[in-house]
Amino acid sequence: MTGKNSIPRIVGLVPMRHVSERVPGKNYRDFAGEPLYRHIIRTLLGCELIEAIVIDTDSPTIMEDCEATFPDVHLIERPEELRDGTIPMNDILLHDTGKVPADLYLQTHSTNPLLTTATVTGAIRLFLDNFPDYDSLFSVTRLQTRLWDREIRPINHDPDVLLRTQDLPPVYEENSCIYIFSGEVLRRKHNRIGDRPLMFEMEGEEALDIDEEVDFRIAEIVFKLRENRV
Repeated sequence: MTGKNSIPRIVGLVPMRHVSERVPGKNYRDFAGEPLYRHIIRTLLGCELIEAIVIDTDSPTIMEDCEATFPDVHLIERPEELRDGTIPMNDILLHDTGKVPADLYLQTHSTNPLLTTATVTGAIRLFLDNFPDYDSLFSVTRLQTRLWDREIRPINHDPDVLLRTQDLPPVYEENSCIYIFSGEVLRRKHNRIGDRPLMFEMEGEEALDIDEEVDFRIAEIVFKLRENRV
């Protein structure tokens, strides 16, 4: 990939562990009628800019279901030394990118079931339109609320000037929905966010991430409402 007119090979990466501490079995737990992970895979399969999809997992449940449901999705069995929950995601991505060559990688999670194909496609197009001025992309959610640090110091507002929250200067939360990066950036930085990252803003509802049990319940309700299943 050498410039804006190049057609890059883009691989979608979806890492997922068999064990989940806070929401047991969440990656393959029933979500709106089928295993949770299937929803993000279908989102990626719908994106014409993604050439291949890779699941990295240590879960025999996911591997068996994926082979039957998504035969074109490539499976990487996570090695034993990378299975502990404390292993940094960048180490896992370095392993995966070494197995599957590509010009660019788009990494997301099975715990983002509200993420749409249109949003994934929009993020890729935005990055390609701005490459090489930017070397990576990550998705964010805008926050306009009064934030304080643990020392009770205001982060983004002046307590003596009570602005409406909608008038506060926005700050942005890294929402873990979308990362776009090259193997070169990952190897050089040991990070999926490079030296010149581009932020891609998403709506809060679509960026909902399943981290706790309550998140699972809320996301399923929103998903069903969106799909007219309620």
